[in-house]
Amino acid sequence: MGSKYISISVIKRLPRYYRFLGILKNAGMVRISSRELADRMGLSASQIRQDLNCFGGFGQQGYGYNIESLQKEIGKILGVDAGLKTILIGAGNLGRALAFQMDFETRGFELIGVFDKKETLAGQVLRGLPVRPAADIEDFCKENHVDVAILCIPYNEAVENIDLYVETCGIKGFWNFSHYNINEKYPRVIVENMHFNDSLMTLCYQVINAE
Repeated sequence: MGSKYISISVIKRLPRYYRFLGILKNAGMVRISSRELADRMGLSASQIRQDLNCFGGFGQQGYGYNIESLQKEIGKILGVDAGLKTILIGAGNLGRALAFQMDFETRGFELIGVFDKKETLAGQVLRGLPVRPAADIEDFCKENHVDVAILCIPYNEAVENIDLYVETCGIKGFWNFSHYNINEKYPRVIVENMHFNDSLMTLCYQVINAE
């Protein structure tokens, strides 16, 4: 890929390709055309070809794509084997659900630590990891060279601690459920913001305005 610029809209479609190809592979399919894949995903065939051509292209004229091979190539691009060292900050209901339900290891992440400021949660075990006091985050990050943090904490806690996470702990990326706009203060930090309420209200709009 070199230094070629790839738009974020293309990057955000890659996990969808990866997921759909996995479904097709599990169903026993071996190959698929860009048009058939497009029909299944609600995209255009030209869009899929353009997206994949950003990374060199993987199909053959008149043959289409080998499903297993294409999924593996997209997985390499996404870094599903990267094993980024990751901590979960906030072991409440949302944090616990993510810890137990998310398949981090096959998505490029290694969950190595869980933290919460509530003393009553200290010592509880999530996904085989003890919940540590939030006060231990700095030392833990320095010892383990943490790459990514999953923020399942309230907005105010994120505001109060973001300098610690970025400047002291050296965390490079955030999966952010706190609703705090990290990039307003740290524009170069990589952040994937998750807003369940936004998604729910978008669904509401579409349902009440459906023909």
